[in-house]
Amino acid sequence: MRDPLFDQVMLIGEARSYLSVLIVLNPARQKDFMTQYGLDGSLDNEQQRQQAEEILLNKVAHQTSEFPGYAKIRRIAVIPEPWGIENGLLTPTLKLKRAKVLEKYKAEVDKLYTGH
Repeated sequence: MRDPLFDQVMLIGEARSYLSVLIVLNPARQKDFMTQYGLDGSLDNEQQRQQAEEILLNKVAHQTSEFPGYAKIRRIAVIPEPWGIENGLLTPTLKLKRAKVLEKYKAEVDKLYTGH
């Protein structure tokens, strides 16, 4: 969350072999980010998504470089919609409903850990 490009972040790693992150990008900054790195502005294309996620992983790695090895983030998935009260992913006091997020984005989480 140190980077203004990230609006929401959820760390995943409990009972997993490494840490991963689900990220919701700031919509106002996403377009500039995509342009800066020569991407077409959309994360709908799988190749564009993979390139963006590699760049974002490097950003996260830079932010967490002082962390010990077991606390390093190994994979990232960009989530297209913000987590809010209206979609049931935040409580009325704006706390993240981790179980609901994991349930809704099960396919993305499974993909992060495929083969591990």
